[in-house]
Amino acid sequence: MADDTLAKLFWSRVERSADRPAQQVKRGDAWVTLTWREVGDTVRELALGLIALGRQKGDAVALLSQNRAEWVQADFAIFSVGGITVPVYPSYPSDLVAYVVNDSGARTIVVEDPAQLAKVLEARDRMPQLEQIVVMAGHEPPEPPTSVMTWGALRRLGREQAEAHRSTLAERVTGTRPEDVASIVYTSGTTGPPKGVVQTHGNHIAALDASRRAVPTQEGWVHLLFLPLAHSFARLESFLGVSHGLTTAFAENLDKLRDNLPEVRPHFICSVPRVFEKVYAGVLATAEAGSPLKRRIFHWAVGIGREVSRHQQRGQPVPAGLALKRRLAHALVFSKLHARLGGRLEWAVSGGAPLSRDIAEFFHAAGILLLEGYGLTETCPVLTFNRPDRYRFGSVGQALPGVELRIAADGEILARGPNIATRGYFKQPEATREVFEPDGWFHTGDIGRLDEDGFLFITDRKKDLIVTAGGMNIAPQNIENLLKADPFVSQVLVHGDRRPYPVALITLNPDELAKFAREQGILTTDAATIVKHPAVVARVSRTVEEKNSHLQSYARIKKFAIIPGDFTQDGGELTPTLKVKRKVVAEKYGKALEELYT
Repeated sequence: MADDTLAKLFWSRVERSADRPAQQVKRGDAWVTLTWREVGDTVRELALGLIALGRQKGDAVALLSQNRAEWVQADFAIFSVGGITVPVYPSYPSDLVAYVVNDSGARTIVVEDPAQLAKVLEARDRMPQLEQIVVMAGHEPPEPPTSVMTWGALRRLGREQAEAHRSTLAERVTGTRPEDVASIVYTSGTTGPPKGVVQTHGNHIAALDASRRAVPTQEGWVHLLFLPLAHSFARLESFLGVSHGLTTAFAENLDKLRDNLPEVRPHFICSVPRVFEKVYAGVLATAEAGSPLKRRIFHWAVGIGREVSRHQQRGQPVPAGLALKRRLAHALVFSKLHARLGGRLEWAVSGGAPLSRDIAEFFHAAGILLLEGYGLTETCPVLTFNRPDRYRFGSVGQALPGVELRIAADGEILARGPNIATRGYFKQPEATREVFEPDGWFHTGDIGRLDEDGFLFITDRKKDLIVTAGGMNIAPQNIENLLKADPFVSQVLVHGDRRPYPVALITLNPDELAKFAREQGILTTDAATIVKHPAVVARVSRTVEEKNSHLQSYARIKKFAIIPGDFTQDGGELTPTLKVKRKVVAEKYGKALEELYT
């Protein structure tokens, strides 16, 4: 590619698409559109401001913010000055923020607002190399000025110093090479402290090049970005906006996603399975709450949709009579789901964790294709993808162009390709040697298999595999996804390593639980009391027994405990990408787990 670095990619897009829409943000009750020229002006001012602050090529700059347009603008400003972006999860407490800043050697940190600023100031004495803090919004600088400056002040500094540093900026953009480090991305850490993955410009450009050939988007399409930009999945999505000339709309937050989808009307979205699980649970709950006639119509429509889906999966034409029924099913039932998602969704991407096949097939029956992909932070972050014209539910797709896959003797998935960050983990040579082989093969830590057509199926995380006391191997994620297909169930953790049998901790969907309690005449509102009520336990038991019928005898859940309240980020049980932290949950609910074995 001519645009062989992220900075060149950005400025090429600004030049080609100057007056076309680039970003959409909601201000008050209205969505405001920024053109590529406007975004370019902001990025140029920020970059010149960073140079004026003394940022040299190769300096690290940390970013601590929720998703917003300024996040992406800062990212490309850092690339433009030859710097290294260090994303920091906005949910991190001050001690983890200090860890990432110190480990990466960041000299400047850009934070979102006073709340994030407070974290940095709390740990300021523990970050001796940190020189400046830039606040995007909501901060009034004290008098006299300190090392804390506003976003507007940084832009103003860039404008004032434009003549002095314009040639330096041009040299930095043209002088950056594919092999230069673009970012150090710290994994969200389901176990242990986060490790910094060293990603080069070449790694990202290779991932974008492969994605461009696999993902059929059109210039001008709108996508709604709501996953955390500190995670490589959302970061790739933001890069795709630049690479493909898309309009990136920034969701206000996850709580407002239900409102933002019909407002923005995206052509596609990228999400983790948890969002699709919640939509699925909501659709089923609404259907079951309807009249007997509405329930019959709903189940008839799903049946028609599944029949159409089977034809499409096999690549067969849909018979005219079935196509007519499908149109009627859409008008009566599925059109409401499409409207909730904006009304012009071409497809949606699921990644970051395994997606239940039941959920993928339900959405396809409703006329919405969920394309599951697979990758890790170390692969920037793609390896495989299901294409709109080549997909297989239950799989994570075929290898992207340029990516090689093979399965090791123990079932681990190995990968090699130009998108893989073979420089490994920052300042951790031993950890790097553990997973990166000298010949370029990367050990993913996931267990899987390739079918005869090259579709990859993930069966579990290598370290998550449960080996029972009887020596039987159990993949907990498969069982967890089975149970979560019931909208009554919210989260599941299957436990049982070196134990005689597997057990489960189960949390319940609050809305479904409240409705069930009303129907059963359960008067208390105390969550700890409700989940122990015989009717609730019996309801969950039916689900467990039904799902157990799909499992080998040694993999069946023998006992379970219902946990009052859901797993959350604030409670420490979920990562910022909504994955369950198994070790944390097992420790937090250790007593409940022990009681299941006594």
